[in-house]
Amino acid sequence: MGHASDFRNLTRRERRRLLVRACVRPLGTVVLCVVVYFALPWTSIGNMSAVLFLAGGLLVVGSAAVWQIRRIFRSDVPALQAIEALSLILPLYLLGFAAGYCLMSESDPGYFTEPLTRMGALYFSLTVFSTVGFGDIAATTDASRAVVSVQIIGNLILLGVGIRAVVAAVDWARKRRV
Repeated sequence: MGHASDFRNLTRRERRRLLVRACVRPLGTVVLCVVVYFALPWTSIGNMSAVLFLAGGLLVVGSAAVWQIRRIFRSDVPALQAIEALSLILPLYLLGFAAGYCLMSESDPGYFTEPLTRMGALYFSLTVFSTVGFGDIAATTDASRAVVSVQIIGNLILLGVGIRAVVAAVDWARKRRV
């Protein structure tokens, strides 16, 4: 494949192949993350295990973000790679919190205003991320409020710093190629 500056010089077939890959791979990534979230067998976790699960999940998301930004730096088409990066980072982040909420609810249904199923936990994670917060599900204990607070802070970091880092990586990769 050509460099980003050569994108216009690619044949129509090569451009189409790049664009299809840029759509199919992210879609496949999202589908795979959702299937794994709903298919993996889980067991309840205790309070300390929930903290370790949260820390481990954030470490996985952070590692995936660093790996994806490196891939953007090396990519011949950094904007398309950025799409792939976001399609991995966002589902990992949201599904990680959803899994944590679900596991917390399984260990003690009193953490939230209602017991959370996997779908309910995903719904809650998405409403917290989008700041919609419908109020039908709410954290009811200090422990669950602490985890939700971590997600809210993570949301701000992801949206502010994370997206800015991806955009900067795309800009840097483009300038490097010129």
